[in-house]
Amino acid sequence: MPTKPSKQLETFANPNPERDYEIHFDAPEFTCLCPMTGQPDFATIRIRYVPDERCVELKSLKLYLWSFRDEGTFHEAVTNRIADDLIAALAPRRLTVEGDFYVRGGIKTVVRVEHAKDKS
Repeated sequence: MPTKPSKQLETFANPNPERDYEIHFDAPEFTCLCPMTGQPDFATIRIRYVPDERCVELKSLKLYLWSFRDEGTFHEAVTNRIADDLIAALAPRRLTVEGDFYVRGGIKTVVRVEHAKDKS
């Protein structure tokens, strides 16, 4: 059965919740569509997080990122959406999502979203 894009992020229990450690993902083949022209936008999405109780499963992350391929969205919106969805699924101690978009019309765009869990 072929895989299909999905907005469903699967998680699993953090094997070492007592320790702070950082997980890095680089997705250099991210694509979405420009909402103004419908032309493809290409980016590297970089995700860095310190898990709390949950970690994201890699295949579901791949299918999740793939789900934006035919979606018209601004760079700022899609980077924030990815961060929001990961925060909702994982409740991480810290998270950074960076959308490093290729040059378009002579302008390179990098959008960085940072999150830290309230320790109160």
